[in-house]
Amino acid sequence: MTDMHNPSYDIVIVGTGHAGAQAAIALRQEGFEGTIAMIGEEDWPPYERPPLSKEYLAGDKPFERTLIRPERFWEERAITLRLGEQVVAVDAEARCLTTAAGIVIDYCTLIWAAGGHARRLSCDGHQLTGVHGVRSRADVDRLIAELPDVAQVVVIGGGYIGLEAAAVLTKFGKAVTIVEAQDRVLARVAGEALSRFYEAEHRAHGVTVRLNESVACIEGEERISGVRLADGTVLAAQMAIVGIGIVPAVQPLIAAGAAGDNGVAVDAQGRTSLPHIYAVGDCAAHANDFADGAVIRLESVQNAHDQATVAARTIMGREVAYHAVPWFWSNQYDLKLQTVGLSMGHDQTIVRGDPASRSFSVAYLRQGRVIALDCVNAMRDFVQGKALVAGGATVPVEALADAGRPLKTLWPLAVP
Repeated sequence: MTDMHNPSYDIVIVGTGHAGAQAAIALRQEGFEGTIAMIGEEDWPPYERPPLSKEYLAGDKPFERTLIRPERFWEERAITLRLGEQVVAVDAEARCLTTAAGIVIDYCTLIWAAGGHARRLSCDGHQLTGVHGVRSRADVDRLIAELPDVAQVVVIGGGYIGLEAAAVLTKFGKAVTIVEAQDRVLARVAGEALSRFYEAEHRAHGVTVRLNESVACIEGEERISGVRLADGTVLAAQMAIVGIGIVPAVQPLIAAGAAGDNGVAVDAQGRTSLPHIYAVGDCAAHANDFADGAVIRLESVQNAHDQATVAARTIMGREVAYHAVPWFWSNQYDLKLQTVGLSMGHDQTIVRGDPASRSFSVAYLRQGRVIALDCVNAMRDFVQGKALVAGGATVPVEALADAGRPLKTLWPLAVP
């Protein structure tokens, strides 16, 4: 260790989101009795992130109900929360890290669960007041504080964050325009059938959806007054919400020599290429069995929880490997989308049910095998379809397309 006067812990967890919280919880559940510290940039104890663009923004869920555990939980389990601290450097050889305030903290084992930061626009005007990301409680609190003076909102990016925020702001009576650079919303994560369904839903609720459009700049003096598109069109706006992905927060690890680029590379146990350092959650690039072995980052609660559990069990000497069926959800208007599996690389889609009924599923196949399901107001398909995805099952297409046939009845027909 570097200095006997440095704060020192057996395990230091950088990040207080879902992955960091679950790592600490799992370590105690597995019987770890050493010292644990969690370091977080924000001033609040671990809380859930998905409600930020849904129930918290809508005012339907107070912050206290988003806490992953009550505040006393961490103290009762002797887990030290070091909040409002940012880690800026890691020394893997000396097994220590340094915070922005210059504090050096020693560790025996480091779990990096720092997640990422909302990707910012790079065009002129991106720094103007009224331009918001949606990644932290502070982001959303600032957004909410400005809403009384806002009539027109431009949402930049047609991913889940942008669509969820658009749905909430429409409910508040704001005039919302979604600007998406690709030819459909949700292009990175879903098939065309689901994209067109959500585009139609948003338009039906009064949202303007502009596809194949890119942003040239944000106009205004100190505060945003409009969004100028590449074709010269100016959309009047008093607020812009930027939902164009995240930048994984891994620079200190990469600078310390960890392998990785878009995220830090980890093995099936969550180990990085640096000794005694693990990485889990949004920032961990891993070979995923449900992405046909491709190296990806998964930005989901499921991934954060399961990777953190695997890392904790590995630290405790258990032989485990990450192999979990991915799942995700999104709430927009009165629609609950539940996704199981990863649709990337699919070569066939099957729609179960009628999208016009607003209760249907889209099954994704690759070489005849079921690799994912998007289920809109169709919880039964989500629950029963998980086994088909987990097993990479091949089932008769006509049976899969029959919405009246429960997916569990297809299991005996599945060819593994």
